Amino acid sequence: MTYPTPDHNGTTASLDERVTGALVGAAVGDALGGPVEGYSPEQILERHGGRVHGVVGPWNGDDWRTARPLAPYHKGDGHVTDDTLMTHALVRVYGTVRDHLDAYAIAEHLVPDLIGNPRWIPELEAEALPLQRIFLAEKWLVARLHYGHVDPREAGTGNIVNCGAAMYMAPVGLVNAANPAAAYAEALDVAGAHQSSYGREAAGVLAAAVAAACVPGGTPESVVAAALSLAKDGTRAAIEAVCEVAARHSDFESALVPLRAAVAPYDTVGPDYRAPSLGARRPSRLHAIEELPVALGMLLVSGGDFRHAVLGAVNYGRDCDSIATMAGALAGALGSPVPEDWAKTVAEASRLDLWEPAATLTKVAREVFERDVRRRRAHEAAFAAIGGAGCSG
Repeated sequence: MTYPTPDHNGTTASLDERVTGALVGAAVGDALGGPVEGYSPEQILERHGGRVHGVVGPWNGDDWRTARPLAPYHKGDGHVTDDTLMTHALVRVYGTVRDHLDAYAIAEHLVPDLIGNPRWIPELEAEALPLQRIFLAEKWLVARLHYGHVDPREAGTGNIVNCGAAMYMAPVGLVNAANPAAAYAEALDVAGAHQSSYGREAAGVLAAAVAAACVPGGTPESVVAAALSLAKDGTRAAIEAVCEVAARHSDFESALVPLRAAVAPYDTVGPDYRAPSLGARRPSRLHAIEELPVALGMLLVSGGDFRHAVLGAVNYGRDCDSIATMAGALAGALGSPVPEDWAKTVAEASRLDLWEPAATLTKVAREVFERDVRRRRAHEAAFAAIGGAGCSG
């Protein structure tokens, strides 16, 4: 099945539209990918009698409460996962700090939010502390920062190296909209509290890609170019390899197997997602997380169309909720519309306001930009005063 390139290419999309598209789009991608996470494209095809084309129910139907390995999480039926819970938590930190963030902001604000404020958890169908839902790699934040009092800038060292930080880093790209280098630097600092090695690198590159998607006239190709201009080591090599293959496809069905083959040499998890190799998730300069390169690849395959990019990510399987979260954020930031029926279903099923975090972050982004302008002008004046150069005016 082919999907049309969106009529609205994002050239004139406002900051509000891009932030909303990215955050709502990320949540929708997350919810669509959740019920098929961990399975292969072939297993997904067999289970659903074809490809997934929207919101579907739990893999094990009504047995979701007890069926392993997913119990007790109700994945499916439009429920977002920890990707969205963490993204919204980071937005709340921005709403409190109202400026650029660093690793200390994670220790001072994000961690207390995870352990001190019960919230509705869609997959548990109950109010609970976010800590009780997030994965072990995110619980690491609490263990290291709250209990271990580790230097926030170094707390990510020793953690499982995975996409845990990258999956919620889109807000950093949006606060630094149209400035990929600044987004990359800020995300690397923020992610230092959570991840190391290629997990931390992926967080920086994802934020940079989201920022690049906000540039007027941006395209999937320009987003990938921005990512490649900043990415290092195995992350850069993996993106380059996957996107070279993706450029030869215009439909996700034909791209599923080739994209996996392209990223496989860089992925430490191995062919069996539920039985990782002995080298899985260990620091390396040669490897990369799988999710970011594939999300960028699906963005290329889809021509930037939200529906096509997200469905490609979902049907790829493996860690597809995170892949679809990233693909949704990128396509939404480019200006491709998020299907209203999907967004409405996910918001109602998850009992979450998907639009309020976007409104908050848009206001914060404008405030931060104004502060940045004042800081830059003060620097220009000081630099000119010591004979460096004239101010730009």
